[in-house]
Amino acid sequence: MPIKLPSDLPAFDVLTREGVMVMSEDQAARQDIRPLRIGLLNLMPKKIQTENQFARLIGATALQIELSLIRMSEHQTRNTAAEHMAEFYRPFSEVKATGEKFDGLIITGAPIEHLPFTDVTYWDELCEVFDWTQTHVHSTFGVCWGGMAMINHFHGVKKHMLNAKAFGCFRHRNMDPASHYLRGFSDDCVIPVSRWTEMKQAEIDAVPALRTLLSSDEVGPCLVQDSAHRALYIFNHFEYDSDTLKQEYDRDVAEGTPINVPANYYPNDDPSRPPQNRWRSHAHLLYGNWITEVYETTPYDMNAIGA
Repeated sequence: MPIKLPSDLPAFDVLTREGVMVMSEDQAARQDIRPLRIGLLNLMPKKIQTENQFARLIGATALQIELSLIRMSEHQTRNTAAEHMAEFYRPFSEVKATGEKFDGLIITGAPIEHLPFTDVTYWDELCEVFDWTQTHVHSTFGVCWGGMAMINHFHGVKKHMLNAKAFGCFRHRNMDPASHYLRGFSDDCVIPVSRWTEMKQAEIDAVPALRTLLSSDEVGPCLVQDSAHRALYIFNHFEYDSDTLKQEYDRDVAEGTPINVPANYYPNDDPSRPPQNRWRSHAHLLYGNWITEVYETTPYDMNAIGA
């Protein structure tokens, strides 16, 4: 089954060309089923790129997905056209006012790791989002900074600055092969990493409600399940395109920003060669497993979500 997107959203054409099943809103209206309502709270500056990345993963399942794009109410982006934001995004304040509910919500990362959480201009509203998920969202997926912020809000787990940027593709161990979210996973997998902060495994282990599902000896915990809050937190980037790390590396080189060649990404660590994507299959597995788990556990009557 396809993902339902507005036919004029850039992701519609991108995913169609890639062979992902995409359905217009008119087509979806003629199907007598309830699609899963998934929200994307997009905190990244490059909105369209991020839309494509997550729509690609959640649209590759056997279920019909209705994707809703959400932004922080007062925060303005300078990297995406105002027309695009006005046409496709709704501010959280509007979403909250309608009282609508979602089967799933993805909260993306944001390039503001260096700031204390409370110094982020939209922190108060984001905390409001976190609390709102407990009554209006069946399952929430916090990604990178979004996951760090959410685990901090609910459990007080802190983020810690690194001496050097964790940057590249790193092997992660499957810590819980019986987890529904890791169905089909190998004993280890490669995941792109791009961050200046980390979460400490000992601090996560100190919270009985949290369970680490994926972890790396080199870059620490990655995927954490929070059953009490019906949430997953992932601190790395399965959603990245093949060239996302390359774009970040090339940008820093062009700007004269000190940066290491991303580890285990280019053949022989040679940035003159095309990078290799070694995480795509596990990325589809994880997000497909999340969508399946949401489908199997969410109430058919959306009014019952969060009850």
